[in-house]
Amino acid sequence: MNPLKSSRAMYLLGFLACAGLLAYAYYVQYVLYLEPCPLCILQRLAFFVMGVFFLLAGLHNPGRIGFRVYAVLVTLAGLAGSGVAIRHLWLQSLPPDQVPTCGPGLEYMLANFPLTESISMIFRGSGTCATVDWTFLGLAMPAWTLICYVILMGLALFWGFNRKPGELRVGVQ
Repeated sequence: MNPLKSSRAMYLLGFLACAGLLAYAYYVQYVLYLEPCPLCILQRLAFFVMGVFFLLAGLHNPGRIGFRVYAVLVTLAGLAGSGVAIRHLWLQSLPPDQVPTCGPGLEYMLANFPLTESISMIFRGSGTCATVDWTFLGLAMPAWTLICYVILMGLALFWGFNRKPGELRVGVQ
C-alpha cells in the first residue's frame, strides 16, 4: 500500500501542518516581535487541539469508525478556531471610532478574573485585536488562519469518511 494513501499518514501530515502553523506563529512573535492579542492566542490553542487530535489519530491508527471520530474532533476544534478568527476579522473591519478600548492582557485576565468572565472579556475584543500588524497577499493573519482551519477540517473529514479504513479512495471506481 502506498503510504501517501494511508489515512494514518494523512493524519500525521495534518499534525505536521498544525505544528508548522504554530511554529510560524511563534516565529512571528519571537523573531518579528509581533505580540499576539488574546484572540490570536485562542486561535493558536485551536490549532494545538487540532494537532493533538491529528497526532492521536495517526498514532492510534483506528478503524473506520475511529478515524471518523477523530475527524469530527478535529472539525470541532477547527470550528471553534474559525469562530474566533471570524470574530477577529470582524473586529479588524470596524471603523477606528467603533473599536473597543484596549483592555488588560490575557495573563492578567486569567490571573485576576473568573474563567467565564475572562473568556467573555476576550471575545469582546480590544483595540489590540483590531490592529492589523501583518498581511500576506492583502489578507491579515486571522484571514489566513480561517483559510487554514477550513482546509484542515475539510481534509480531516475527507480522510475520516473514506469507505475503506486506512486507504484513501480518490476517483470513481
